[in-house]
Amino acid sequence: MKKYKINKHEYTLKEDYKNGFDLDAVTSKFTDYFDNYDYVIGDWSYGKLRLKGFCNKDNKIYKKYNDISIKDKYIKENCAYDCRYFVLERVKVKK
Repeated sequence: MKKYKINKHEYTLKEDYKNGFDLDAVTSKFTDYFDNYDYVIGDWSYGKLRLKGFCNKDNKIYKKYNDISIKDKYIKENCAYDCRYFVLERVKVKK
């Protein structure tokens, strides 16, 4: 798995469907809003990149609608059919 540093945090590229991951595009859209999420899913629709944060159940900002276990449902129901997408997982800092 490839690792990337984005906004001072390290992420592992867990999935890269149809080469959806573009580091320059992600870096330009990525804000500190995503810092507390365990995962970030990016999908391409009409040539534009959309990002959404997801969490594990132990994350303090966890809600049912951002549960990483619904990733496949989210992609099927909220993304363009068979679109390019990727999943980044934030690397946990060891204490």
